[in-house]
Amino acid sequence: MRGPVRSAGADPGDAASAPDPRRLAVARLAAVAGLVVLGAIWIAVAARAEPFAWGTMGPGHDARPYWEAALRAPYAHGVLGAWDAFLYSPAFLQAIAPIRALPWIPFLGAWEATLLVATAALAGPVLLAPVAILVFPELWGGNVTLLIAVAVVAGFRWPATWAFVLLTKVTPGVGLLWFAIRREWWSLATALGATLAIVAASTILAPGLWREWVDLLAWNAGREVASGSIPVPFLARLPVAIVLLAWGAPRDRRWVVPVACLLALPVIWYGSLALLAGVVPLVLPALARRWPILGIGWRDVLGIRPAVAVPSGTGPAT
Repeated sequence: MRGPVRSAGADPGDAASAPDPRRLAVARLAAVAGLVVLGAIWIAVAARAEPFAWGTMGPGHDARPYWEAALRAPYAHGVLGAWDAFLYSPAFLQAIAPIRALPWIPFLGAWEATLLVATAALAGPVLLAPVAILVFPELWGGNVTLLIAVAVVAGFRWPATWAFVLLTKVTPGVGLLWFAIRREWWSLATALGATLAIVAASTILAPGLWREWVDLLAWNAGREVASGSIPVPFLARLPVAIVLLAWGAPRDRRWVVPVACLLALPVIWYGSLALLAGVVPLVLPALARRWPILGIGWRDVLGIRPAVAVPSGTGPAT
């Protein structure tokens, strides 16, 4: 008699590979600690959102331009490094239009909640608290860096998410060289095709804004930003990013992609280092072989166990 056989597609989180109960208990404690940290950050941001003052490092100082940018003239103050500058594509502004309709504090609360979910997705339950502390400057300011990190990580499975990178910070799109170097042409075509589809749809709604955005990018190209940024010029960082991708792609070192995207940012603010949170889920599988507790994910912590499929063909041997 043959016993039940796990199918080739069985989820590693089924009963046969359930984590050790003691490790699971520790992971759940770590997850609770991390969620407490995230909750405290969310409350602190909401509590100090008003009164808002430009030129300060108060909560939401990066997110405020997203909320204030008018659909008719969003690029009126598009000076790189200016506190009130809105520099992303019209598609981004159109995408967040539903929450932009909210008053400032509800908008910031909803935006902050999105960033907190992104942090939890990147860090996993065990490392949530330390990663949340690491990316605190971006959570406090409300920039899109954490969402870019999510898009980069998700892009290995769903290349279309690279559209978010190209339509916000633009230059971290150099990470698409990963697909070109590995000759994964379908993934590259999917990423670029999704971006072009979004651009086409958005242009129909606001053709003038796209011309303004392209002019704005050209005008800001090479512009120096004196304070608050890491003083390494873009043209010095970009070749390093390309070399890193050229080294890592043939060796399947996925962690190089978020690092290269960080190096290729137009300006690296100190909070931009939050993009390195994208390294975490890309190295955890290897680290979990040495420290199994790091392999415990949100499904395990939340007790969500996929049903074990009973493969056909089990039964008496013939």
